[in-house]
Amino acid sequence: MRTLKDVNVKETVTVEKINGTGAIKRRIMDMGLTRGTVVYVRKVAPLGDPIELTVRGYELSIRKADAEMIDVK
Repeated sequence: MRTLKDVNVKETVTVEKINGTGAIKRRIMDMGLTRGTVVYVRKVAPLGDPIELTVRGYELSIRKADAEMIDVK
């Protein structure tokens, strides 16, 4: 399965599953990244971390470690 970390810039994907547990999973879900959410990858920082996304009409920056826990299709 492909993760959000592997998505290219200017690509749109849909969240399939969040693999984290406990507080980490809750924090990701509180940011609006839930199953079925459409995510557009706007840009990636020069060193690859963080990743800037457009989710539900707002911009969100997440770390690569968090993006690796989110399966997309």
